[in-house]
Amino acid sequence: MKRIWILALAFICYSVSANAQTKALETARINTPNVRCEECKKRLTTYLDRYDGVQYLNINWHKGEITVKYLTDRTNIEVIKTAIANAGYDADDIPANPEAYQKLPKTCKKFEDGGGHPKPRPPVPASAQ
Repeated sequence: MKRIWILALAFICYSVSANAQTKALETARINTPNVRCEECKKRLTTYLDRYDGVQYLNINWHKGEITVKYLTDRTNIEVIKTAIANAGYDADDIPANPEAYQKLPKTCKKFEDGGGHPKPRPPVPASAQ
């Protein structure tokens, strides 16, 4: 009987210590104005899935933003933004790597560079219709 109690106590201590080691998960939104199509989304998903610590990605190419959840003990937001820039896309205040940007297909480049992404037009106010 004494062995059962000792084993139960040891199991409880092990379970509590395992739960105490939960990693800190942080969520961030990154403005990516030149991510504007499904190909851009696929390219960035493939690229960012390789990074240790990135747990979740939601790339909304309609809005031009990425929501990312990452483990703070393995990576940080600046590393993720730099990775996006190294893939050829702007990420908040970090401009795209020029060499990587030139390798993007024409459809994924900015409109002013001869690409397929025109500037989004502002919504028309309801009173002007």
